[in-house]
Amino acid sequence: MPKPRPITWPELLDFQSGIVGRRQAVRLGVSQTAVLRRAKSGTWQRLYRGTYATFTGVPPREARLWAALLRAGPGAVLSHETAAEVHELIDKPAAKIHITVPASHDPARRGPIRGVVIHRSRNVASEPLPPWQLPRTPIADTVLDLIGSAKTTDDAFAWLTRAIGRDLVYPAMLREALSARKRMRHRPWLLEALNDVTDGVMSPIELRYVRDVERAHGLPSGRRQARRELDSGVRYLDNFYEAFRLCVEIDGRLTHPPEQKWRDADRDSDNLFRDDVQTIRLGLRHVTSGRCVQAAKLAKLFIRRGWDGAGLRPCGPDCAVNKVLQAGDPPSDRLRVVRRQRGAHEGAVRLDRQVDVPRGHVANQERHPLAVNIADHRA
Repeated sequence: MPKPRPITWPELLDFQSGIVGRRQAVRLGVSQTAVLRRAKSGTWQRLYRGTYATFTGVPPREARLWAALLRAGPGAVLSHETAAEVHELIDKPAAKIHITVPASHDPARRGPIRGVVIHRSRNVASEPLPPWQLPRTPIADTVLDLIGSAKTTDDAFAWLTRAIGRDLVYPAMLREALSARKRMRHRPWLLEALNDVTDGVMSPIELRYVRDVERAHGLPSGRRQARRELDSGVRYLDNFYEAFRLCVEIDGRLTHPPEQKWRDADRDSDNLFRDDVQTIRLGLRHVTSGRCVQAAKLAKLFIRRGWDGAGLRPCGPDCAVNKVLQAGDPPSDRLRVVRRQRGAHEGAVRLDRQVDVPRGHVANQERHPLAVNIADHRA
């Protein structure tokens, strides 16, 4: 292939939003004396040491980013929140400009750079781009950087689901980028989180429900983001338990606008009218401090709808699910649990189901499939 021609002075200024480094200027024929004279006269503005704006007035955002990159030196790329900004993963610029440089280079060794956070890495990932675009980390590496620097796993999962929800990255891309990293904070958690996202868990509060309510207590597993064609149109349900005609929706926002509440109500009604699918809505409080109580309530509901209770377990000694296991499902209009002692097995619980039927029919009584030994639970 032919060798690319050198970039001209007008092209350089156009590519870099009017920003130039002193070394770049000298290389293209502008002497250091001329650079200093223009900065002193006000024709140019000095933004950082050795970095100038070749215009007057307030520099736009892109010019600021170019200036920070030139100040950081060769091999520098935008990363973390700033790379997320140019990838359109976030909608508002962060207060600080984040830049990653090779570990062998420390542009801040003489002191911090105003408004810039320097990250150093042995393997700087840079997205292949033409010279007129801002150097940045690839989107998959950007997401991994943000996950690695997140303060909580909720924050980390929010970055993950936001990037995937905006179709900027796919789980396979993240797994590939992760495999290329020797060190990664939260690696085991992240691998599990990628599986959850692949299954359809799309927010931190949904993850809390799946892990802390459903899985932690051995409840039936729901289908995530289940597609349903209802009278009001195609809808996606957060957690759909088709065998039990039950839908669990997770509402992460504290308040909803009136139009959203009506849309949710219409969807819930359509589910009920179509095939008797009941919708339960849970919020942040239900899946955090109230997770065990909600798990116990859901367990009772699943049992009334035909679940055999296999796998139901408490997450700790004070878990509300213990009461479900010890007492059985409480009486209701359609289900009555009778506890009886049986001979040699002291403390065994026999759960008999007695179904209410219309007058004139014979009520069938059958052994309830959820039978537990109280002595075992007390041990």
